[in-house]
Amino acid sequence: MKLYTKHQLIRALLVAVAGTVIICAGIYLLVGNKNPIFSQTMTEETVSVSTETPAEAVQASQPETIIARTEAAVPGSSDSFVLQTAVKADPVYTADMQATYTQDELQNITVYEKCNGAVVNINTQVMAVNWFLEPVPQEGGSGSGSIIDKRGYVVTNVHVISDAYKIYISLSDGTQYEGRVIGTDSASDIAVLKFDPPAGVELQTIPFGDSENLKVGQKVIAIGNPFGFERTMTTGIVSGLGRPIQSSTGTIIRDMIQTDTAINPGNSGGPLLDTQGRMIGINTMIYSTSGSSAGVGFAVPVNTARRVVSDLIQYGTVRRGVIEASYVQLTSSIADYAGLDISTGLLVSEIEKSSNAAKAGLKAGTQAVRYGSARNSRIIYLGGDIITAIDGIAVTSLADYYSVLESKRPGDIVRVTVYRNKQYVDLSITLAAE
Repeated sequence: MKLYTKHQLIRALLVAVAGTVIICAGIYLLVGNKNPIFSQTMTEETVSVSTETPAEAVQASQPETIIARTEAAVPGSSDSFVLQTAVKADPVYTADMQATYTQDELQNITVYEKCNGAVVNINTQVMAVNWFLEPVPQEGGSGSGSIIDKRGYVVTNVHVISDAYKIYISLSDGTQYEGRVIGTDSASDIAVLKFDPPAGVELQTIPFGDSENLKVGQKVIAIGNPFGFERTMTTGIVSGLGRPIQSSTGTIIRDMIQTDTAINPGNSGGPLLDTQGRMIGINTMIYSTSGSSAGVGFAVPVNTARRVVSDLIQYGTVRRGVIEASYVQLTSSIADYAGLDISTGLLVSEIEKSSNAAKAGLKAGTQAVRYGSARNSRIIYLGGDIITAIDGIAVTSLADYYSVLESKRPGDIVRVTVYRNKQYVDLSITLAAE
């Protein structure tokens, strides 16, 4: 065996160390100059970064903290309520995510991530009576709602909180607050609730969109809490527009949005969204023989909600215009007794002499008769005008009357068609405050 001296071993060790240093330096230079092995990955990363603005780059690194804050007035009258909103910005997707998901999927993901934190679960307690006739609280209904103002205002349906003794609002982070009713409007089935978030907590909100220019076939997204499954998203299209739908209370709500988006019990009060994450409607009811979604759901258009919400927050009620008169809904028996040749419409029974309606020429009845059963009879006056239409919309019942005037304000002028002396006459009447 060959033996090495001490000096030879030291010399060999130095040569090995020097060789290692040279090899490492070569690898560093190759990587630094974009070795072809890494060229594809590095190019994709460079492209994705180069397309981001500085704000987007910050958002990508802190997706949960970047929130676009805005303040927007609720459209309507000049004194409409100003909403304070805090809306999460759209996420920025990497090239890998764009390659993994379709454009439609990314759109759905974007809307959900942007809006689901502002959808709340609403549970109520109602007061019942036990065997000893004592009042006891028990579990009521449940539904959904949308945070529309970072001060804690929530919009939902009236029927979600019907007969509620207590209202509990659960947020996406699991926190729960007791809510209070700011105002309700059965004519549109819209209610506004309020809870008080702790100091320093900024609530995520859903912005109002515009339902005026919706098109049949347009994609829509619903987020709600069906059957207790919190923040569930379903997608569909606008199936129809301008639907007059009768609510469970008998009120006719006009201009409803029809959608095939799955809306089940628990979705009521939740938002119907466009592909930008803006609220275009409030999910209200389904048409079903089984109680489950059958592809026919209805939502109150957001342009109605804007006006109603503004009034409810400011005044606790909705200011609508009315025609100052008392009416009797025509029936075939009344028409036969009065000798009329029409049997639908609103008979003007009484009217105030100094009212706008009287000044416009609307005429009340003069022949007093007793109408109704023995216990519930009342005096009505025959011989007056019969209202058959308002602004060209047929009025056959009191429900039609309230539905037509739902969007009217005091001071608005409406064209009222009346049947008088076997002729139809048009009157221009300025609406009074309700």
